[in-house]
Amino acid sequence: MEGALAGVKVLDLSNFLAAPMSAMFLADFGADVLKVERPGKGDEVRYWGENKEGVGLYYKVINRNKKSVTLDLHTPLGVEAVKRLAADVDIVIENYRTGTLEKWGLGYDTLKDLNPGLIMLRITGFGQTGPYRDRPGFGTLAEAYAGYAQISGHPDGPPLLPGFGLADSTTGVMAAFLAMVALAEKRRSGRGQYIDLAIYETLLTLIGPHVINFDQLGLVQRREGSRLPFTAPRNTYRTRDDKWVTVGGSAQSAFINICETLEIPELVRDPRFSDNRQRLRHVQALDEALQAAIARFDLDDLLARSAARRCTMSPVNDVAQIFADPHIRERGNIRAVYDDELGCELRMQDVVGKLSASPGAIRHPGPRLGQHNREILVERLGYDEAELARAGIVLDDPGDTRTRTSAGTGPAAPHLEGDDDAAA
Repeated sequence: MEGALAGVKVLDLSNFLAAPMSAMFLADFGADVLKVERPGKGDEVRYWGENKEGVGLYYKVINRNKKSVTLDLHTPLGVEAVKRLAADVDIVIENYRTGTLEKWGLGYDTLKDLNPGLIMLRITGFGQTGPYRDRPGFGTLAEAYAGYAQISGHPDGPPLLPGFGLADSTTGVMAAFLAMVALAEKRRSGRGQYIDLAIYETLLTLIGPHVINFDQLGLVQRREGSRLPFTAPRNTYRTRDDKWVTVGGSAQSAFINICETLEIPELVRDPRFSDNRQRLRHVQALDEALQAAIARFDLDDLLARSAARRCTMSPVNDVAQIFADPHIRERGNIRAVYDDELGCELRMQDVVGKLSASPGAIRHPGPRLGQHNREILVERLGYDEAELARAGIVLDDPGDTRTRTSAGTGPAAPHLEGDDDAAA
């Protein structure tokens, strides 16, 4: 079945995480996404984190459903090929440092002359304008700059960064949404446009009410561990068998249900916990009482009680628990897909959201480097094979060229000219 975005053509010039993830979301719903990678090494994500037989595993997820072609954008051939590809697409996605594409002769003004309806999605650390526009930017910097790290952690501890690429991932979601907004405008008016998105901006909006609270009340949010400054209870608690659960009691009815499930109805009658504002004033005493009650139960018993009463409680899952969870299995949130490069099935997070008429799908994991060079460069663009060979572009799969290592983590990618131009 074709996805809802079948017929939408996307040229993905980006590297790392945020921008490639936005292209992944478009590809999941049927967009034809062509990823341009550097000859020889490709996207740095091929070298991130864990690998199997030298093949980077996270690359397989972030670049699923895409085609891969290798072009060196520092060369006339690479620039010309990108121009010819951009002339026939709806969306170009890039995340090079501000001004880099213009330096290479591939800026928005140049490409829109070739394709007036072009949408260019530009993701950088700090945006195309402003005093910081020329600074390099990665998700880690954005998590600190946007205020997330400052409010994360315990009151007596240091600011904490998240355990995954939070700023990059939220940027990827927002970028895909903005691309759809621009595509809707193109279909309405015929006009293309460029999208200027800084990596810190989405997170700045998502992290809560602290901007308006500072503006109106002069409040600076403090680190409170797993608590929230506007609702209680909200924390993690240890069970008798050394597992963890979380509860959320923002509504009064939910708080009453939690107390009844834990067999502590006296908390409901306690004036310190009579409503959400009182609970926030006495949150330390509330957490101590809840922890004492939860510590009387093993996790399975507690979850059974919670399910029977429809209590707002959840286990704090690790990935092994996620794989074993019957609801996640029934919903199909983890999908197995065969990978030709590794010769086995890979399990990864499935497409987010379930459309009844035009669902998304994972058609294949991230491709081998340059897997589609012949199809794109020779058959579509008409380049001469000898010319491409002189440029060092391999047209056909040379067999197993994986970098095999005995360790679980692949080798660090060597520094290539132009690496510093890439954003996250």
